[in-house]
Amino acid sequence: MQEEPENQNRDEQQPAGEAAGEAAEEQAPAEAPAAEETPAAEDAPAAEAAEEPAGEGEEPAEAAAAPATDEAAAESAEKLSPKQLRKRSRSRASGPPAPERSAEDRARERAETRTSKAAARSRWRAKRREKDKATRATTAAAPQDGAAKAEPGKRKERQGVVVSSKGDKTITVRTDAVRRHRVYGKVIRETNTLHAHDETNQAGEGDIVRVVECRPLSRTKRWRLVDVLEKAK
Repeated sequence: MQEEPENQNRDEQQPAGEAAGEAAEEQAPAEAPAAEETPAAEDAPAAEAAEEPAGEGEEPAEAAAAPATDEAAAESAEKLSPKQLRKRSRSRASGPPAPERSAEDRARERAETRTSKAAARSRWRAKRREKDKATRATTAAAPQDGAAKAEPGKRKERQGVVVSSKGDKTITVRTDAVRRHRVYGKVIRETNTLHAHDETNQAGEGDIVRVVECRPLSRTKRWRLVDVLEKAK
């Protein structure tokens, strides 16, 4: 009766040993990948070395971004006020610095500069006036030297057909003009009517007459009858 518990204990111990052996076998494959991971760790520097050229390839992108920054700086410079631009140019000036001046000194220098510029403008204007005066004198003296005087302007003359002679000492004349357009070259026919003074009422409807311009004789009459070229049939 006492041996049965011992056998049972042996049977219980054997599965425990087998379980321990199985656990050892399971741990062995688990440790094997750990050993295999070491080459991956050794390959890591190689991967980083492979990624370094990619980092070097980003430098042109930064170089391309540099002109963009220059353009942005130029645009910001355009937005500066004239006073700010002068201040920046003075800060970038090379050479020995000028002595420090007070506000009164700067105001005095500005006044002197303005006075000198005003004097220079006055001298230039005086020379220009003298030159223009000499030019006008030469132009006025030229006709006298040539002994040729300008002729008085001739009065305009028109030839037309009398369309109405009902008014007393007044006739209505129609003038026809044919000309070519100065740009398009098309022939243009223009018709105009004018009122002329006929002192003796010698012109009738349908007559071809010649009129000449004269002083205003009434509200609409600015022409005077010269001759009747052809009587109406």
